[in-house]
Amino acid sequence: MNRYLKELPTTMRFQLIVCFVVFSFFIACAPTPSEQHLMGAGGNWSHYLGDKGSSQYSHLTQISQENVNQLETAWTYTLEGADPQGRSQIQCNPLVINGVLYGSSAQLHFFALDASTGKEIWRFDPFKGEKSVGGLGVNRGLMFWESGEDKRILCTAGAFLYALNAGNGELISTFGEGGKVSLHEGLGAEAQDLVVLSNTPGVIYRDFLIMGMRVSEGLPAAPGHIRAFNVRTGTLEWIFHTIPKPGEFGYDTWPEEAHTYIGGANSWAGMSLDEERGIVYVPTGSAASDFYGGNRKGENLFANCLIALDAETGERKWHYQTVHHDIWDRDLPAPPNLLTITHKGKKIDAVAQITKSGFVFLFDRVTGEPLFPIEERPVPNSLLKGESAWATQPIPVKPPPFARQFFTSDSASNLSEAGYQKIVETIGKVRTGKQFIPPSEEGTMIFPGFDGGGEWGGAAVDPSTNWMYVNANEMPWILTMFELLPEESDNPVLSGRNTYVKYCASCHGTDRKGGSYMGEIPSLVEVKTRLSSEQIVQTIQKGKGVMPAFSWMEEEQVENISQFLFASQKELIELPKQSSAGEIGRDVIYGHTGYNRFKDDEGYPAIKPPWGTLNAIDLDKGELVWKIPLGEFPELTERGISPTGTENYGGPVVTAGGIIFIAATLDEKFRAFDKENGNLLWETQLPAGGYATPSTYEIDGKQFVVIACGGGKMGTPSGDTYVAFALPE
Repeated sequence: MNRYLKELPTTMRFQLIVCFVVFSFFIACAPTPSEQHLMGAGGNWSHYLGDKGSSQYSHLTQISQENVNQLETAWTYTLEGADPQGRSQIQCNPLVINGVLYGSSAQLHFFALDASTGKEIWRFDPFKGEKSVGGLGVNRGLMFWESGEDKRILCTAGAFLYALNAGNGELISTFGEGGKVSLHEGLGAEAQDLVVLSNTPGVIYRDFLIMGMRVSEGLPAAPGHIRAFNVRTGTLEWIFHTIPKPGEFGYDTWPEEAHTYIGGANSWAGMSLDEERGIVYVPTGSAASDFYGGNRKGENLFANCLIALDAETGERKWHYQTVHHDIWDRDLPAPPNLLTITHKGKKIDAVAQITKSGFVFLFDRVTGEPLFPIEERPVPNSLLKGESAWATQPIPVKPPPFARQFFTSDSASNLSEAGYQKIVETIGKVRTGKQFIPPSEEGTMIFPGFDGGGEWGGAAVDPSTNWMYVNANEMPWILTMFELLPEESDNPVLSGRNTYVKYCASCHGTDRKGGSYMGEIPSLVEVKTRLSSEQIVQTIQKGKGVMPAFSWMEEEQVENISQFLFASQKELIELPKQSSAGEIGRDVIYGHTGYNRFKDDEGYPAIKPPWGTLNAIDLDKGELVWKIPLGEFPELTERGISPTGTENYGGPVVTAGGIIFIAATLDEKFRAFDKENGNLLWETQLPAGGYATPSTYEIDGKQFVVIACGGGKMGTPSGDTYVAFALPE
């Protein structure tokens, strides 16, 4: 080659050398096969959270740091299905494929829009013709599959998985039974009447749709096994038992025969796929029940694990358990991020998993080896009868946690002196001061709270820098346990009270005043003024809104709950106080008083700000780069208090244009930040809270960013609108 170059004229020789250098540069900068899943096809947002690696990243650059402040509304789409009482939500991260946007509404209707105008193409109502619709949960996204001219949207509503023609929204009749498959498939006869939903989409590998699900967080609960369905026919292809059966790996981490009576250990948060290697990465949640494990002593594999499975067969390749014997509801809350980092001078394909506790666990994607040290640190034992907390819990040394790890009187909010004194008084009565203090009858501070730390909105990762962007909540909650009462009694009101306390109080509270965990939960104190006894029975049996159906309950139990809710104040006062529930066995003997946020006397979080943050973490170095408050209370700003951040639900998207887009906040705004330093570049008020992760896409050279505005969380009004933004023409 050198001899031929020497024979060419000098000018031509120089041009060839320049071309060779430029070509080599582009080859070197081109994404490797393991990185290509992050890049997307064209301007599409073709998978939940952007791609099968859950990067929440876009290579689009038209909207940049210089022009993002010029964004204006491009179109809106409203379905007019919002609950006027503020109990509906939209958490959908919509797909955009070849100019068509696919999303879901607050009522779980699915639709296709022209993504450049917002004009509706089709809409599918999975409950059309049904007289009553029970508990449905929410929908966070859809799945798309194609083979030649066969293009399908896969979506879930209630207890079913649906396959729709992507072109017209009609059911694919050859899929399952008339276009749908029961999500109870393969879980066993004992689970058929138990709650099984799927809020979050699975991932598609070849012709396999790999699914997780939501189940009850108390007993009885369905097992959270991972399943793969054939995307063409709906048939079950494989199943991985997250609660192992005899002879399976992990069986000895549970009591004998635990798989026959324990449920949960489910993947409700979604999963990620390394398509090149055929590995699916599955994060799981806690075993049921959430806060008492005296009937499931042991480490409890595969609850609270990141599991790497062969996507073709469902066989386990490796796993890592992030919480042993979980009694804090420390579910892994979001799909892990797949990326290629530089670690100790080498390129390593990695998987990064955020947690509710505010940790980031980083592993070699192939071997499961931690890339930074993880220490098993001693934690306190439980004081509850029959409980045995695991002696240690794994804590990553790096990166540092992206949320504070404990709450003491030094951290108490001091917006007012009177409020401060009440907070300090409460802190002195409960168990607090470190992570992993077991639940207790006097009360245990859960901080970061039940919703994190990190939550279901997920984290975004930028492949050009290997920085992770993750939002966090810093809201303390107080968990108080009590012994459950025997349900049996000759007095139906007493039996109803005891059954209510066992199955209903965790959401509606022992005081029946409701709450705001997993949506706005109504008070039942005066429910008899709103509903008849028959309506209450129907709601319990069939569910309503985010409330699941309790169809497994015996008719007498349901009738007794109704009698309890209709009882007079005199009857309630005369009921006997709590007593021991009896021997420890397979049935849980402890309940809890509900999900209670710890706030000051003005209604703000009881801890010093920030109450919500956006964080940048360098995953190459394992270092926190920057942290800013996310959201504000305008009334506090007017009082001269710097923006405090707010609770937030829904995640960020990062772009090659240097932008982080995120809504999520209680103040119902949509914001753009500089990804390099966290500086605010743009914000706008939404028609309702954007408690979802946005999507960004391109059509005919024009970049859009769209957010679902469903509201309905943290006491904010519900909405049913999608808003798309773009630069002016």
